[in-house]
Amino acid sequence: MRTSLRAATTGAVVAATVLAGGTAHATPAGPGVTAKLIAQKTVGDTDYIVREITVPPGQATGWHFHDGPLYGYVKQGTLSHFDSTCASDGVYSKGSTLREPAGPGNVHIGRNLGDVPLVLTVLYVLPHGAPFSEDAPNPGCPFQ
Repeated sequence: MRTSLRAATTGAVVAATVLAGGTAHATPAGPGVTAKLIAQKTVGDTDYIVREITVPPGQATGWHFHDGPLYGYVKQGTLSHFDSTCASDGVYSKGSTLREPAGPGNVHIGRNLGDVPLVLTVLYVLPHGAPFSEDAPNPGCPFQ
């Protein structure tokens, strides 16, 4: 049963990543941050979207939040994740998973402090028609 759930989750994340496209949305995203659509499905009033996000070395997603929860898998590199208090709330290396809660009270930034591209497979669970992310100003942290 556990293997079936893991396979289904991985399949959903991979499918969503293939269908996504364009640049990752956040303020300001670093140069070269990209997103590729893998899969997208709407069920009722909820959009399930899988994207592959690539963050070059030394770059960041920009400060943002999501209107629904986000589930991620680190395919390559290391994600350094910071909350609006400027504190690190997680460092995720290859093979790690993470969850980002929804809402404007969960402003955060993802940074690639490593020397290889960071590649994430991300499943967004959003209200139908909501953007992938909502831009947010830097909350006063000494970094972007």
